[in-house]
Amino acid sequence: MDQQPQQPQPGQPGAKPPESQQAGPEQQETIGATGDAQGSNLHKDPEEWVSGDDPMTEAQKSYLDTLAKEAGEELPANLTKAQASEHIDRLQGKHS
Repeated sequence: MDQQPQQPQPGQPGAKPPESQQAGPEQQETIGATGDAQGSNLHKDPEEWVSGDDPMTEAQKSYLDTLAKEAGEELPANLTKAQASEHIDRLQGKHS
């Protein structure tokens, strides 16, 4: 009796994506900038953000908490998205 190795079920690790998701490189959806798309308009000043006055996201808060602890700083917990981004940029510069 020959037993063939079982293929993983769709959605499990190692499973092949459905045919509709097996797009070539020219059709594949991507995020992030490619060499051609990089330009000065991709990085907006946080002060120009439409949502810059919204409260910082939980991800920003968590990352900023980590960076501030490493730098020995305390920051207010009620920062806006724009303020949090500026502090993140500044604190990342200290670790470079």
